[in-house]
Amino acid sequence: MHATRAAIAASVVYVVAGLAWAWSGGQPGPPLLVSSWIVLVAAVGAFIPGIANQVTLARAYLAAPALVYAMAPGGFGPLAVTVAIAGLTDLVDGTIARRTQGVSSFGGGLDPVVDGIFIGAMGIGLTVAGAIPLWLALVAVARYVLPAAAGAVIMLGRKRVDFRHTLTGQISTTLNLVLIGGVALLRGLNLDPKNLVLGAEIVIPVATVATFVHLALALRRWARTTGPA
Repeated sequence: MHATRAAIAASVVYVVAGLAWAWSGGQPGPPLLVSSWIVLVAAVGAFIPGIANQVTLARAYLAAPALVYAMAPGGFGPLAVTVAIAGLTDLVDGTIARRTQGVSSFGGGLDPVVDGIFIGAMGIGLTVAGAIPLWLALVAVARYVLPAAAGAVIMLGRKRVDFRHTLTGQISTTLNLVLIGGVALLRGLNLDPKNLVLGAEIVIPVATVATFVHLALALRRWARTTGPA
């Protein structure tokens, strides 16, 4: 891949907006660390083509506010806005890809990576804040990292692979956002999230295993039907 004007322009817009937020007086995170993440994502984003992919990449940028607001005792309001924006990008990036004829295997593979970054950042923030156990955050991250890693291995082997959302994967992502986001909501309202955490400790691992099983079956069918690259 090579940098394109559109991707560079999108990265510049993200950097300007991100740095303005990072150095504002209202955000609770360390400005230099937050700025470094934004610049790093922008440097990678400059080489990612397609409008839809740039919309998808927004969730990687939003991982920074998700992390710092999840850790902050009074960060519920801004965290709710952050999660809402991330959810909106997740809804519209596929639509944009289809309408601009930009659907690609790369875009399909990018989606779970940035989902994992965003949900993982929020989960780690809540872990640091003592709202959820570390292992639960790691399970939520593994839900995205392992399928993405498997896809990368297949692509490195020069195999043709068509990344698509599975029903179990979509359900799992929704549950992760609802349950982990719900913990943040209750915490922000100064309510005890203990019961929701207990539910998340059961539902998230079960949904993750179901996603892995579904993907394994899909991969098995793909291996039977695909030919050499």
